Amino acid sequence: MQFLTSPTEKKTLEISDLLDPQLLGEEVCVTGAIHTIRDMGTVAFVILRKREGLLQCVYEESAADFPIKELKEADTVKAYGTLAASEKAPGGIEIHLKRVTVLSRPAAPLPIPIAKAKMNISLETSLDLRPVSLRNIRERARFRIQEGIVRGFRDYLTEQGFTEIHTPKIGAKGAEGGANIFKLDYFHHPAVLAQSPQFYKQMMVGVFDRVFETAPVFRAEKHNTKRHLNEYTSLDFEMGYIDGFEDVMAMETGVLGRVMEILKRDYGRELSLLSITLPDVTRIPYVRFDEAKRLVSEKYNRPIRNPYDLEPEEEALIGRYFQEECGSDFVFVTHYPSKKRPFYAMDDPTDSTYTLSFDCLYKGMEITTGGQRIHDYNMLLEKIERRGMTTEGMEHYLMAFKYGLPPHGGLGIGLERFTMKLVGDDNVRRTTLFPRDMSRLEP
Repeated sequence: MQFLTSPTEKKTLEISDLLDPQLLGEEVCVTGAIHTIRDMGTVAFVILRKREGLLQCVYEESAADFPIKELKEADTVKAYGTLAASEKAPGGIEIHLKRVTVLSRPAAPLPIPIAKAKMNISLETSLDLRPVSLRNIRERARFRIQEGIVRGFRDYLTEQGFTEIHTPKIGAKGAEGGANIFKLDYFHHPAVLAQSPQFYKQMMVGVFDRVFETAPVFRAEKHNTKRHLNEYTSLDFEMGYIDGFEDVMAMETGVLGRVMEILKRDYGRELSLLSITLPDVTRIPYVRFDEAKRLVSEKYNRPIRNPYDLEPEEEALIGRYFQEECGSDFVFVTHYPSKKRPFYAMDDPTDSTYTLSFDCLYKGMEITTGGQRIHDYNMLLEKIERRGMTTEGMEHYLMAFKYGLPPHGGLGIGLERFTMKLVGDDNVRRTTLFPRDMSRLEP
């Protein structure tokens, strides 16, 4: 009888392993996909694509035991050779090939030039060919950056005593209300796809005090813009025993600080490849909703058209204002009008037309919505009644309040939109692995 314990140490090396100076001059073994081949006759450069980046291999006819014509782009291989230093190679190292074992071969030529720094293909073509287009190093780098954002979010909140939870995405009722809900038949019962984990987050505050989740949410909004998706990843947290919604904003500031710290420390290759300068998040200004509208109206001579919400152009101007006045790419806009916020948002006790809520704008675009929630059972029922809503389908949610919840608040960050602004893209689909919008269900 045989047993498995843990992964056995592989004899193949990764790029980070090869950077050990003691390996120079030694024979090494690596695996990877052939990204491109530059054949110059008796010498050729074979570039391997590995999980950490590109690795240059040098083929010399006199030293290798195979003809270069045996290798094709997109072959996956195991390569053996001598490690050498090279100032011109990526990472300052290269492998002088001796032999290669082909592990697999493509059945057809690549449909797009993934080895080019910029593929110069349309967004639609890139999305149609997503399993291949993502092999481009720049395309791939966006999602390494996105990984770093999630790592920072998770690491910081875990340190702050939050418990990670996983809530259902099929439910009986939407958390946000309205018509933007995907409805489905669930074993002959009406059901919906979750607009957010809001109800569950609040319920779990009564269990763990502080909770967070990273998961998909669904919005049946008939938008066809560069900033909207019908399925996106939301980074959510909810925290109990707060003194005010400012505690929630302060926690997000800490999250953003950790994100930038991790990106700077562990994602230097990707930051350099995409020419990203990380923003300063040590101090983030905040401003009331009505005051923000007034400031940009006066400075940029733009009339206030909608007193209850921010138009995209206003968000952009608010971002511009606080970059010019405070040198900050981020700004918290607080005290949104009650009529534009969900029923569970806590109204401002000094003026119930506004709420103790906020949005976080980054480079002139909303990436976060959050605030303090109503925690009193009777107050919540009164607001539901004032809005002409029914409590049908919310019995379990209301149970948490009936049996006591502490003052609490939380937020949700749109991961793809945050990534888009951080890497400098102009369309959220570029920072979504497999986008879902009004016209796209595949791949």
